[in-house]
Amino acid sequence: MRIVFMGTPEFAVPSLERLYHDGHDVAAVFTQPDKKRNRGMNLSFSPVKQLALAHSTPVYQPESLKDGEALEILRELECELIAVVAYGKLLPREILELPRLGCVNIHGSLLPKYRGAAPIQWAVINGETETGVTAMMMAEGLDAGDMLLCKKTAIGENETSGDLHDRLSILGAELLSDTVTAISRGEAVRIPQDSNAATFAPPLGKSMSPIDWTDTALNIKNKIRGLNPWPVATAEFQGTTYKIFAADIVQRETKDIPGTIISAGEAGLVVACADGIVTIKELQAPGGRRMAAADFLRGNSLCR
Repeated sequence: MRIVFMGTPEFAVPSLERLYHDGHDVAAVFTQPDKKRNRGMNLSFSPVKQLALAHSTPVYQPESLKDGEALEILRELECELIAVVAYGKLLPREILELPRLGCVNIHGSLLPKYRGAAPIQWAVINGETETGVTAMMMAEGLDAGDMLLCKKTAIGENETSGDLHDRLSILGAELLSDTVTAISRGEAVRIPQDSNAATFAPPLGKSMSPIDWTDTALNIKNKIRGLNPWPVATAEFQGTTYKIFAADIVQRETKDIPGTIISAGEAGLVVACADGIVTIKELQAPGGRRMAAADFLRGNSLCR
């Protein structure tokens, strides 16, 4: 099948790789414009662009899809299908209606739950035990198109959003392969989403990082998992703000005020919260490196 692929970050790379592996004619790749790095001295290619160039696939990086230029390029490419995975831009109606077989998107949640920019992270933050990837026919509106296929997976008790991201990227590639096959055979069944059951996953920001010790131990642990690897949970102790990467729950009550350090040693940094105790297992001090809390505490004192 002749396909145009649209994607940008690492999450989309396995999906593009799978299209090449399956023998499809990848007519072109659309990805976000190159970003400046090293104080603006160099431009950084997106992971998807790097893969496309390695396969000698034409790459387009429009600043906008609404000025008509991208539409004309796509018309000239005469693709049968557009496959979108974490592209980062909304497709206007004119582009959605262009390919003969439509536009397919692979989304990192079990729709209609977690529409939006950060479905993987919010699933972890909210303590979900199951998630997956959904293939949908794209329509105007945020992740609101008809569903085609999905793949489910359990979320591990200690799995971070970074870990889950990597697993779902592979699962998404498998789903895209299955979806393209179903479409080519005329076997794809469209299932309308229940908008009343929709939830949303807005972008993350550093304002979310500070831990609220008056929250429950489970919510605190899930937040730490969900914000790892970015923007990372933080906690302030003795006037210093630390990045917190991992924590365990101690299932016992405490009379200490939430946020109080109960102990600091080989077990990690033990802190009181609303309904019990959380043990910080991995942290990073300002200017330092990420390390096990026990290792950090051998050379640094954090007491009550």
